[in-house]
Amino acid sequence: GSLEAPGIDSAGPLCAEAFVSNAEFARKSLGAVTHDLFPLLFKASYLLEQGEVIHDLVENWPLFDFNMGKLLGATLDYEEDLSHRTCSVCLESCLTGLRDYVLNQSSPYMKKLKVVDLTGIKDVEVQFCKCKKTMGRWARTQLLSKLCSDLLVYLQQAQCSPGTFEVSINVLIDLFVTERNYELVVQALLKKCSCPLKICCVAFRSDNLTLQKFFYIIKLTDPSLLRKLEIVHNVHLEMEHLEMLFNCIHFPLLMSLTLTVSKYAFPQILYFKEGRGIVDFHLSPLKTPLKMLDVSNCSLNHADMAFLANSFHANHLEALDLSGHDIPELYPSTFFKLLSHCSSVLRSLTLEDCNIQDIHVNMLILGLSPCQKLQEFKFIGNPLSSQALKHLFTFLCELQMLKNVEFPVPRDCYPIGITYPIDDASVCRFDHQKYERVAEELNLILLQANRDDVKASTPLFGSYDAAVQETNNELGAYLIKSFKETLEKFTSSFNKIN
Repeated sequence: GSLEAPGIDSAGPLCAEAFVSNAEFARKSLGAVTHDLFPLLFKASYLLEQGEVIHDLVENWPLFDFNMGKLLGATLDYEEDLSHRTCSVCLESCLTGLRDYVLNQSSPYMKKLKVVDLTGIKDVEVQFCKCKKTMGRWARTQLLSKLCSDLLVYLQQAQCSPGTFEVSINVLIDLFVTERNYELVVQALLKKCSCPLKICCVAFRSDNLTLQKFFYIIKLTDPSLLRKLEIVHNVHLEMEHLEMLFNCIHFPLLMSLTLTVSKYAFPQILYFKEGRGIVDFHLSPLKTPLKMLDVSNCSLNHADMAFLANSFHANHLEALDLSGHDIPELYPSTFFKLLSHCSSVLRSLTLEDCNIQDIHVNMLILGLSPCQKLQEFKFIGNPLSSQALKHLFTFLCELQMLKNVEFPVPRDCYPIGITYPIDDASVCRFDHQKYERVAEELNLILLQANRDDVKASTPLFGSYDAAVQETNNELGAYLIKSFKETLEKFTSSFNKIN
């Protein structure tokens, strides 16, 4: 007989885990499992890292959609949240199971699957899976692209039933493309029409790509679906490229933008469109409000900040990163205007290396007071004394939604005469004992206000970035190559002079 769904109680997960723990038995018995048990068994298999069972569950998936975030997230009957587990065994089994779903001609279930959503997977620093091997966003992009290409080759060569060609599944994914996986992703996107698995790019991150390749692939992704765009580090955007990007390509759904613009682009600002700034000029074609904006180290000028503060984006910004800008010096009033406009929705604010000093703390408190939805505030790298930090922390206790604070090493823990921003070589040269004492005092302020729910820390080299971590070998090699080329140019110029 078929396995009946247990009631929504604690027995559900326990029964599911017991069922999948014997992989051989579970795989043989899948044909007798009712449809509504598949999500429960999938989560149990994921928890126990039963790769073969995961593969078979996906290969025979009987439902219309397969949403990783929902399947792995906390539910009433299964409280454990596994969406931050990027376990390599589980994810590979999942994706190969998806390929075999298309090819499987003997499944007892009708093929109803129309949408697979992989966007709910969260990449985090600490993994709890037994295999200890993760599959990050870059590797997921790589594997899915390869599976799509392999699938097409197989379908062209093998004798498949006509039903196989009727399968059409939209696979929603956050793509991460660098030079190393570029060709593979391009091939998969070019053949999207004829492939049963159709890559639908919801978020796109590019790093270490030539401009020509970036513009080619961004058009292939179907920009009308893009909600999040990250152009970082080694994609050398100049002013005119940004102009081309936002004026020639339409992003009707774009809500999140991260830009790292070439520092050589900025001397041109003065001569560009009568003093209009980079953000002013380039974000104006966007017709939908951005919910997340990261323009750290983009050398924004006063016109940019004025544009942001007065734009319709301001009232919708839930996450804002302005790191690397001297806010008190360049645009104190416009910044606070921007803050007041987004205060009712702002959840995350990052102001690292912004030259915020003791004299600015009262003003900062005033600006942050209306931000009652703030969950995260990061301000490492600012020259603040321990006294100023205590004052600020006393205020932060009042922000009821606050969960995470990243604060700088107090200025008085460093040797006298230290200059900001502090270089990497000097960043660890502070009085560690004094810092520990101050950190304890700051935590005590939180405890006395019953705010032990707030995590306060000082990541000296910035927050963990899963994407950078995953591709650091490729990026490191690229940086060394760039440095070598610059050195060679300098040497040849020097030799010409002599």
